[in-house]
Amino acid sequence: MLNFNFIVENCKQFYTSFCLLFAYLFTSLYWLSSKIYDFIIIYVSHFIIELCYFILVSSFGFLFLKTLNPRSTHNNNPIINDLDLFFTSVSATTVSSMSTLEMEVFSNSQLIVLTILMFIGGEVFTSMVGLHFSASKLVYTPLHSRSRVNSVASLPLPSEGIELGIIIPSSNEASSIEKTKSEIDFLIKSKSIRVLGFIVLSYLFIVHFLGISMVLAYINTIPNAKNVLDKKGLKTFTFSIFTIVSTFASCGFIPTNENMQVFSKNSGLLLILIPQILLGNTLFPSFLRFSIWVLGKFAKKDETKFLMRNSKEIGYHHLLPSKHSKFLVVTVLGFILVQFIMFSSMEWNIEGLNGHNVYQKLVGMLFQCVNSRHTGESIVDLSSIASAMLVMFIVMMYLPPYTSFLPIKDEEKEYPNMLGLCKGEKKRRKILKNILFSQLSYIAIFTIIICITEKQKIRDDPLNFNVFNIAFEVISAYGNVGFSTGYSCGKQLKADPKCVNKWYGFAGSWSDEGKLVLIIVMIFGRLKKFNLKGGKAWKLL
Repeated sequence: MLNFNFIVENCKQFYTSFCLLFAYLFTSLYWLSSKIYDFIIIYVSHFIIELCYFILVSSFGFLFLKTLNPRSTHNNNPIINDLDLFFTSVSATTVSSMSTLEMEVFSNSQLIVLTILMFIGGEVFTSMVGLHFSASKLVYTPLHSRSRVNSVASLPLPSEGIELGIIIPSSNEASSIEKTKSEIDFLIKSKSIRVLGFIVLSYLFIVHFLGISMVLAYINTIPNAKNVLDKKGLKTFTFSIFTIVSTFASCGFIPTNENMQVFSKNSGLLLILIPQILLGNTLFPSFLRFSIWVLGKFAKKDETKFLMRNSKEIGYHHLLPSKHSKFLVVTVLGFILVQFIMFSSMEWNIEGLNGHNVYQKLVGMLFQCVNSRHTGESIVDLSSIASAMLVMFIVMMYLPPYTSFLPIKDEEKEYPNMLGLCKGEKKRRKILKNILFSQLSYIAIFTIIICITEKQKIRDDPLNFNVFNIAFEVISAYGNVGFSTGYSCGKQLKADPKCVNKWYGFAGSWSDEGKLVLIIVMIFGRLKKFNLKGGKAWKLL
């Protein structure tokens, strides 16, 4: 009996010690994680955070793709190079859709992994995460810099009539009122940022839900589209989710080897995807502002009014001022119209659209033009398109998604504090801006480097490996578009009997060094928003 009590007491002591040790470890880990989190929030710039994010996500994506088996062909699994697999992971995470492998080599589980990579790498999702960081960094700081005159001027006038003079509050009363007003402004701003995060999350969910539902309904209704997936062994549900996520994120990956060429006659499917392209990319700021306006009509009126009137103060890259959002819509539609007129007039009888009726050609050409900024899905072989049209596509791929015609006078009115902000910049930031190159400079540098890595192939295979095709691939990767002229065995000057035409991009025929450079280009292009104003120090006189 005594031994039993002794054992029970020892167990109780051990349990108590274990609980204390666990509580201590948990508290220590929580304290350490909170300190790391605070360090990241305060000291690490958004650029470093996003760079590490894309590298880590791409690395984990590669590991998952490596672990899962590819699709079996003739009872054998195809041999996939690790570099090509990592290239695909980076391409999906940076929503570039540059391909060095045929898409049908991936199994259903690998397609799901690529879907997740495209979703969490999309600009709308990453910006929503950025809103959380912005809300976390928002710390209340009392305003002591305002002058007494401004504080008094901002006070409400008394309701009673006052004759022969004004009531001027004491300094303590003025500072108290100023402090209260600044606290209210801070609360409204913090609530507005959280409301904005809720709006972006709802926008993301609703657009994806509607898109997936419509694609599912279309495929199950139209036998032609269903037969394509059955022949290729693709699941309807996986195809629907993969396609909508890829289209909304402006990635451009499609589970079929031929991309959207096999659906060129399915005008209904193309019309479903066109709004997804615009809602997730070039017109996202305009529709985001419209969503805020709609929410303000029913709820959260104070927060939505603050968001509508203080877009610059919020610091959300996608929340543009009212005039800018309107000009953006006009500019995007104008670019599409110019491309559509040019494409339809030059390529009406293109080989990829033979056998299509007038309606199918018009919808297909519209779809192709919308994809040039910046999705990259295609219904025709780009190598068969006229050079003038390819140059137009290069211009469209190079332009950032929110490029718009915005008169200078209106821009100055929208950003009245721009000069003040520039004066307050730290000296090291000014030095950094002075050494940054422009976008065209980086594209030229990357093109030169790849021309060096592929110099032997440029000599041996000049029709495929010409400077134009290389520059086209680099700009497509830098713009995270995914357009590619491909590689043709028929253009080889010295025929290689082992050469087989594959359904992947031109980069799939590059050397490992060239592919590594293009990986850097895709990541650099995904982060180009941090360097849109680079090269300002250079004066071309």
